[in-house]
Amino acid sequence: MRWWRFLLGCLGLVLAAALVVLVARSLGLSAFPRFGELRRAVESAGLWGPVVFVLLQVALNVPPFPRTVFTVSAGVLFGAVGGAALTLFATALSAVVAFALVRATGGGLVARYARHPRAVWVRRRLDHHGVLAVTSLRLIPMVPFAVLNYLSGLSQVRFWPYLVGTVIGSAPSTIAVVALGDAVTGHVPPALLLVSGICAVLGLGGVLLAARRPLPDEPDGVTPGGAGPTGTAPPAG
Repeated sequence: MRWWRFLLGCLGLVLAAALVVLVARSLGLSAFPRFGELRRAVESAGLWGPVVFVLLQVALNVPPFPRTVFTVSAGVLFGAVGGAALTLFATALSAVVAFALVRATGGGLVARYARHPRAVWVRRRLDHHGVLAVTSLRLIPMVPFAVLNYLSGLSQVRFWPYLVGTVIGSAPSTIAVVALGDAVTGHVPPALLLVSGICAVLGLGGVLLAARRPLPDEPDGVTPGGAGPTGTAPPAG
């Protein structure tokens, strides 16, 4: 149950950040007074601001660079709505690029990492469940974004289910974090903080869905750690 403790820790961090933002705003305080100036500078760059942001996120998210850095930055630089749209587009684009690279190279670049029991667990769900598998796996914070891109390229999942599942599964956490990034500037309406909380709950629901849905050929109780009820690893079929 270690993954539950990790998940609860992440949710607690998000709730603590939201509480700090709300208290600061109620007191008329701003811990980051220069964020407004930074956003105005980005707006003055015109179309180049969003273009550079998307290209930079794609360039760094194809390799395993943390996507959260860009998600928070999108809220700070572009606001809740514009930031969510931009980072979701860049997320989808970087996922497509990584998927295409693995398929084009025959998986040779990352195949040596795909024999780990957790990687096998992920690949078997991708092989069997399509959109549902990609969506639910994107909702699990313990599955790194770049790693899932690589494993999807190695699996039998088709392109369109992969893309649709990526967008749907990435949306709740993206919207939640972008809204919090916008909140530190003092420009986000309270309704968006509510949306952020709802998206976090949806993400938790996705974790439960992924954890409880077994493969047709495996017994109940097989976990992402690669151990079944008796502690044996699942077959790498």
